Amino acid sequence: MFFGSIHPLFVAIFGVAIGVALGYIIRRFLADHRIKSAETKAQTILGESKSKAQDILLEAKNKALRILDDAKKEGKERQTQLIRIERLLTKKEVELEEKGKIITRDQKSIEEKEGAVTKTREELEDLRVQHTQKLEALSKISREDARVQLFQKIEDENREEIQERIKKLERDKRDELEQRAKDILTVIIQRYAGSHVTDVSTTVVSLPSDEIKGKIIGKEGRNIKTIERLTGVDVIIDDTPETLILSGFDPVRRQIARLALEKLISDGRIHPAKIEEMVSKATDEIDKKIKEAGEASLYELGIGPVDEKLVYLLGRLAFRTSFGQNVLLHSIEVGHISGMLAQELGADPVIAKKAGLFHDIGKAVDHEVQGSHVQIGRKILEKFGVDQEVIRAMEAHHEEYPYTSLESRIVQTADAISGARPGARRDTVEIYLRRLEDLERIANSFGGVEKTYAVQAGRELRVFVSPSEMDDLTAMKLAKDIAKKIEEEVRYPGEIKVNVIRETRAIEYAR
Repeated sequence: MFFGSIHPLFVAIFGVAIGVALGYIIRRFLADHRIKSAETKAQTILGESKSKAQDILLEAKNKALRILDDAKKEGKERQTQLIRIERLLTKKEVELEEKGKIITRDQKSIEEKEGAVTKTREELEDLRVQHTQKLEALSKISREDARVQLFQKIEDENREEIQERIKKLERDKRDELEQRAKDILTVIIQRYAGSHVTDVSTTVVSLPSDEIKGKIIGKEGRNIKTIERLTGVDVIIDDTPETLILSGFDPVRRQIARLALEKLISDGRIHPAKIEEMVSKATDEIDKKIKEAGEASLYELGIGPVDEKLVYLLGRLAFRTSFGQNVLLHSIEVGHISGMLAQELGADPVIAKKAGLFHDIGKAVDHEVQGSHVQIGRKILEKFGVDQEVIRAMEAHHEEYPYTSLESRIVQTADAISGARPGARRDTVEIYLRRLEDLERIANSFGGVEKTYAVQAGRELRVFVSPSEMDDLTAMKLAKDIAKKIEEEVRYPGEIKVNVIRETRAIEYAR
């Protein structure tokens, strides 16, 4: 029974063992076959690779040999070229050495010749000096005197031709310049159409009746004393009907006093307390007007921010007049004209405008500070840090300082245009007569002058000269000398024409 039951198990194990052994043998056989196939394939690939490598190596060797041959050829060519260049350089060097020797030899020769020429020139100069001295000794006249006499003789012989040439040159140049100036000024004046009406800051106060004079004076004069003390002006009440006069050097104070009096008269109550109140109100109003006037002038000219104190000083010019012309309006006008002239002439219009506006700023305080209004204005602008170019442009408008730029001449021209236009200024009779006397006095101070007349309200000076003492050329020179002296000594708006008249009359009587 044991063998009967174990037999199938043994058979199964034996079968499994045989299967495993048989599988192993087959697997081994297949693996060996694959290995042999792979080795055969690898040998084939290796053989092919070795063959290709040998071919590539052979080709590379051939290419390297070709490159080496080409390099050797190129090296031989370059070497040949370098040898040729070296030969050329050697030849040039030899030639340069030869030329250098020639130049050195020529330079020595030139130096020797220069020395000989210098020596000869010195000898000739000595001979010329000796000859000149001998001539001076023989002729008993010096070289300078002979030169003067020669020129005088040439001038005498060609006097008419010289006069004609001078007249022609002056006429042509003057006509050209005058036409150009007229064109520019015409354009500028047309572009700026300012008012011709003068604004006079009056010091006369009109009264509704003479009865109000007693109230203004007050008991024992206390009201008028209070007004004078608070405003700093003198109140003059005379026999002139319905009028009183305010006298004082400060135009702003006069305006404050005038405005305060007008308020008191309108109110009707006049006593010290009321006077003090009205003066305070008038002061505030005038200060406000001054500031507004200064700001308005800057706005009109398009000028940037300026120190408030400088704006205030500029506004004070609204209460200042010069020859009847309001100084602030005059300054604004000069600013406009200066800016337009600068544009026409290629100068800086901003600098010209500022210099034109501030050219009379010194007049705001010239009654308080010593010095001319130009000097005072210069100090004011420097104090408030105004650009030096603007200061240099404004300081020369009365020729107290030299012209340093084109803008400085433009400002002077604009100032003259503004002051000289019709209706701009009013001269007093005394100033007008004094100017005429000065013009005639200056002309009469020259020799050869017979009569002098200042005509056309002092815009023309006619000078009659003696024809026997003065020729045409001298008369022309006299006109220039008189004009120059007038420019130096007389202050006047616009220009003055100097007309020298030389008249020859031939008189004979038939009997």
